[in-house]
Amino acid sequence: MSILVNANSRILVQGLTGATGSFHAKECAAYHDTKIVAGVTPGKGGLVHEGVPVFDTVADAVRETGANVSLIFVPPPFAADAVMESADAGVPLAVCVTEGIPAIDEVRIKLALEGSATRMIGPNCPGIITPEECKVGIMPGYIHKKGRVGVVSRSGTLTYEAVWQLSERGIGQSTCLGIGGDPVIGTTFVDALALFLEDPGTDAVVMIGEIGGSAEEEAAAFYTASGSKKPIASFVAGATAPPGKRMGHAGAIISGGKGTAAEKKAALAAAGIGVAESPADMGVTMARMMVERDLAPASVLD
Repeated sequence: MSILVNANSRILVQGLTGATGSFHAKECAAYHDTKIVAGVTPGKGGLVHEGVPVFDTVADAVRETGANVSLIFVPPPFAADAVMESADAGVPLAVCVTEGIPAIDEVRIKLALEGSATRMIGPNCPGIITPEECKVGIMPGYIHKKGRVGVVSRSGTLTYEAVWQLSERGIGQSTCLGIGGDPVIGTTFVDALALFLEDPGTDAVVMIGEIGGSAEEEAAAFYTASGSKKPIASFVAGATAPPGKRMGHAGAIISGGKGTAAEKKAALAAAGIGVAESPADMGVTMARMMVERDLAPASVLD
């Protein structure tokens, strides 16, 4: 089992004919059973790019190919309209990789998607991958191993680090997604945890947060209220960041004394979530919790 994407997903790429979209679409298509069925670039409908038919609109692409996931590599000034075009066409999942979208546009997206049938991952994210099945984004596919641990993260590179640590210990992943580091995003930690906790193919979850906002505290409260016994291991980046300084991500800023790493780690620990003190310990923290719950053999600790 997995969440959101699998070998049957049919992906259209908005911005396919651009350099970035073209490169990553080719990488996705080369990954196991990933199906890139269409591209969308206004004014280039009718072309075939790298063997993929191009359409002028998302609606045309959906109608002709049955696409049910959109992967968005549209430049920041136009990315919000691209997401909303996917929603208008009824695409169930929109994965927006684009970085640098103005915050006011992100608010527009958030409001437009409320009550719609479209879920957005991102923006400013690496995307989502179900190992050895389907890759929708920019993550390095070779580090992933099929298994039963879900991974969700605000950081792209720390997602890869956690996955590498798990795979090196022989612990495979069910689905891994980067939700993005901007202040206004689509899928949140709570949304992702709700899916993972209900997924029969996911036994445990690694959650990677960072300073700023209240997403980690909300996730801790959700986990407590859920009553789930699935173990969660976490890491919170930015413990040494000085207050008032943005560290990397637009959402990673401590304001008004709120959103500190200490507050987040305390909330997570109080909910029974394992907390790694160093990014180097993400894998072993998850491994220990899985061994304690008889979800993995003791050899994963070697």
